[in-house]
Amino acid sequence: MTLPADLKLSLLDLVAVREGGDAAEAIALAVRTARHVEALGFTRLWLAEHHNMPGIASSATAVLIGHIAGATERIRVGSGGIMLPNHAPLMVAEAFGTLEAIYPGRIDLGLGRAPGTDQLTLRALRRDRIGTEADFPREVIELIHLLNTPDPGQAVVAVPGSGSHVPIWLLGSSLFSASLAAQLGLPYAFAAHFAPRMLNQALQVYRSQFQPSAALDAPYVIVGVPVVGADSDEEARYLTSSVQQRVLGIVRGERSPLRPPVADFMTRVPPQEREAIDSFLGAAIVGGPDTLRAGFEALHARTRADEFMLVSDVFDVDLRLRSLSLAAAAAGLGRDLPTP
Repeated sequence: MTLPADLKLSLLDLVAVREGGDAAEAIALAVRTARHVEALGFTRLWLAEHHNMPGIASSATAVLIGHIAGATERIRVGSGGIMLPNHAPLMVAEAFGTLEAIYPGRIDLGLGRAPGTDQLTLRALRRDRIGTEADFPREVIELIHLLNTPDPGQAVVAVPGSGSHVPIWLLGSSLFSASLAAQLGLPYAFAAHFAPRMLNQALQVYRSQFQPSAALDAPYVIVGVPVVGADSDEEARYLTSSVQQRVLGIVRGERSPLRPPVADFMTRVPPQEREAIDSFLGAAIVGGPDTLRAGFEALHARTRADEFMLVSDVFDVDLRLRSLSLAAAAAGLGRDLPTP
């Protein structure tokens, strides 16, 4: 198996707060990481909206997008995603229209239909009205309309935003968003980095139902992939225990900062929880250079993705950057790798 020369790599950065660290350190690392992957030739860097989570510092997603875009030169920067139930479409259009005005041609708007938090926090986010997933298709269409060229006499216009045509992506881990993205002719990103179970079905639905639009002529697929690269398979498995600890916390409803790796961590986890972690990370590619290459080749053969969006939460900062460099080399980006 070989990877196509036009396969793109991108990064989803959760802006992880590390144990013993704080949000300021996490954001500084996000900037350092963005510059690193830009030099590696990554296509885009996305930030994810989460709330009330002590281990993730990307809650003010649009603010961080502007910060990262201002610290880089070429890489596209966007949301992966903005959780639309938390926001009025007009506010999203104005925020991303402003970003597009400052950084023209570099901003992406990825949208999700889950709140990205618990119900109590959701009520704190939208005191006036609690949106539902059933509202999602209507609000996506409203947002597209607000970012397009306004109609004559249009009463509500996003300023900035109207006429900016910021690219909209739909994100999902089930068939719903795959079908909606196909119907609206939008690019689609599948969240296999945490929910890979329906990956094949969702891509089949998206491609088979796709309707060309003003935004996109043919289907375009991003697949989210957890990746931990190291000099050896054994070291990579050890470093992955930081992510496994995070997932175990999610399973148990105990959110915490990203923790240092632990040797033989999974041997200490009860079987049922071990199965949940393995399911969560079912699409993960973990290993040394040869294993990374084989993993990318197998995943591409399975998905025919246009782009892989990596998630690489390694606790040690320098080893995280090395992980991304090794992934770039394994995917064949074909450029000199900067030293972390």
